[in-house]
Parts: sequence; C-alpha cells; structure tokens
Amino acid sequence: MDVFEAVDSRIACRAFLDKPVDLKIVKEIIVRAQRAASGGNLQSWNVYALTGKPLAEFKAVAAKRIANEDPRHIKPEYPIYPEPMFGAYKERREEHGVQLYGSLGIGRDDAAGRLGQYKKNFEFFGAPVALFVTIDRRLGPGQWADLGGYIHAMAFLARGYGLDTCPQEAWARLYDTVGEFLKLPANEMLFCGFAIGYGDRKHKANDFRSPRAELHEFCKFYGFD
Repeated sequence: MDVFEAVDSRIACRAFLDKPVDLKIVKEIIVRAQRAASGGNLQSWNVYALTGKPLAEFKAVAAKRIANEDPRHIKPEYPIYPEPMFGAYKERREEHGVQLYGSLGIGRDDAAGRLGQYKKNFEFFGAPVALFVTIDRRLGPGQWADLGGYIHAMAFLARGYGLDTCPQEAWARLYDTVGEFLKLPANEMLFCGFAIGYGDRKHKANDFRSPRAELHEFCKFYGFD
C-alpha cells in the first residue's frame, strides 16, 4: 500500500489474530523506521523485541504483578497525561473512552468490565510480537519528540506489510517490572510498549474510527490567500 493509505488505515489495534510475524519483517520495520527525523541525528531510541517463549514468560510475570492490583492506580515513571486533564484534550479522551467501551458493550458503570479491558494492555492484546521502546534519561524534550516520530514510522511501515500495531504508554505503569525482566541499564527509561501483529479487523475493539479535530481547530494559515 502507498504511504497515504498506510497513514489513513493505521489504528491502535486492540485485538490481534493468532498468527506469527516473520522475524525478517520485524527487523525491517525496526531498521527502516530509523529514517524518521532525528534532530542532530541523535537517534534517541532503543528497542527490545520479544516473541514466542520469552514473550509468554514476560506476560506471565506481568499478569502476576497485576493479579490483585488495579494497574490504573500504579504511578508511572513519567506523567502519561497532564493532571488535571483540561479543555478539548479532556473532551477528546473521554469521547475516545466512550467509543472504545461502547463498541465492546461495556457500560460506564461496569467497573469490572473496564478493568478487564484495560488489563488486556498487559497481554499486548494478543499480539505475537511485543516491543519495548526506551530512551536515555539524560535526553530532553526534543529527543522525546524524535522518539515519537520513530514509533509512528514503525506503525506506518507495519501497515505496509499488512500488519497492525498498538503503541502502549500503559506499560509505563509497570516500568519496574519491565526493567527487571529486560535488565534495562539504569540510564534507560521505558517509554512504551508496542504490539505488532495481524489485526483482527472484525473484532469490536477495532471496528470504530476515532475522530480527529477539524483543521480550523489546530491550524492557522498565513499568506496563502
């Protein structure tokens, strides 16, 4: 598919098919994404890729960690969202929650259902490949921005191979569990997990399209008239 279709068809996939992904493709996605913009060519990303037995072992560790704990209440190593949320940002996030849980038939008052769905983050939604993306703690906002560009490049490249992805900042809440399992160096901070696989596009978790703001809400033009 061309780049326009890849961008337009990307979703945060929350249900994957039980179908393996070839290692060659995983490597190509990780390597080709390095062409993402990087100020000063710092390339501020580190990637850890798991599949098969290591992934199964890690998911068992994560499941044990959250078995009797609500992971939504675990403080992440960095602020995932501003506190308190405000304005249009708050509205967009709440609307997205309504779409997701509504598509799954999980009501606003269904606390157990909502928690169960959130915990699926820590199963990578059934994806056969899991990445963890880290950044050096000594780097700053510019390099964090570049890191986001690298992650999105992987997402678009994955679409080119017919794959789906889900970047997951939720893993920042289990940063210590991830760090211990991967034996991360002390200078590396976990930014997110990243699920890769063949998405189940017929699953209710994937059959809605989150809206985007209208052009006039976020962009102003000068000198084009």
